[in-house]
Amino acid sequence: MTKLTLLHTAEVHARTFRALAPEADLNQQVRSDWLARARDGIGADLKAEIAAAISAADGPVLCTCTTLGPVAEEAGAIRVDWPMMQEAARIGGPVLMAYCLDSTAAPSEALLRRAFGGCDPQLVPMFLGQHWPLFETGAGADFSAAIAESIAMALKDGAFGCVVLAQASMAGAAAVLRAQTQVPVLASPEIAMRVLLAHR
Repeated sequence: MTKLTLLHTAEVHARTFRALAPEADLNQQVRSDWLARARDGIGADLKAEIAAAISAADGPVLCTCTTLGPVAEEAGAIRVDWPMMQEAARIGGPVLMAYCLDSTAAPSEALLRRAFGGCDPQLVPMFLGQHWPLFETGAGADFSAAIAESIAMALKDGAFGCVVLAQASMAGAAAVLRAQTQVPVLASPEIAMRVLLAHR
């Protein structure tokens, strides 16, 4: 069986993907320093480190960090959010795209528009950075609940084709939201894992 390499920037992602594929042979590498360095821009040294990690892998590589996604893709990895954006394009807009880091906004929007091709996704970005400290302090359940509450309020105020949770760290909010709305709520880990397992 082919080993699947996953590049994370937080330990919680390793647990998330292990739960999604308990029988898979996963090489999970956690590099929180990469995200810290990328918050102010991705320099040549960081690009080289990411590329080296991807080239050293034996088999498919998935980068679970949205901020690092474009650089990882250039080096041959699968971006965690690309399958999700393709699913959003299949469903159609308007798309409510929630995110917590400014560094996530531009790559996420660019990828969504790429998935939609020449069609307008009718994108409505939603910045939820006020909840990010909960994630950073390890309060995962509170983080997911806060994200879900904010998005649920937005869904009451507008009609959307789907919701995109732009960061893998936000995936916990999906189950909460799905119990409250008929609008499809897309989380990148589960969709990406299905694609990665198909690459074996």
